[in-house]
Amino acid sequence: MAFASTIRRFLSGSASPTLQPQLFSSRLYSTLTSPKLFVSGLSRLTTDEKLKEAFSPFGQLVEAKVAVDRVSRRSKGFGFVTYTTIDEAEKAREGMNAKFLDGWVIFVDPAKPREQRPPPAPEPSETGFKINKTIGWCG
Repeated sequence: MAFASTIRRFLSGSASPTLQPQLFSSRLYSTLTSPKLFVSGLSRLTTDEKLKEAFSPFGQLVEAKVAVDRVSRRSKGFGFVTYTTIDEAEKAREGMNAKFLDGWVIFVDPAKPREQRPPPAPEPSETGFKINKTIGWCG
């Protein structure tokens, strides 16, 4: 019963000042640290232009890029969208997450920075010759 009266007071605008910041604190602090978003669940038919068109109502886009296969040139099913500010990216994340694009449900998450891969270590040879795996051996 006390919960219902608190909600009633909040909706009427007479809620205690200590309750209001707790309810709205999640909106004040964004979970995004950069204006770049990762978009997953894209259709194979989605292009850079379609992605840009879908995300442009939420702010000024810097880049909208769909990851494509090098051989077939078709979408890999994910892409990245970059905005000028974090606020615009947050609006796009809230507005486009779990929405339909080209008949598929897409998911929008913060983009993680790319991790650096260590260079491949050369394989030691028993005979001292360098092995070329496509041809055989080289002297």
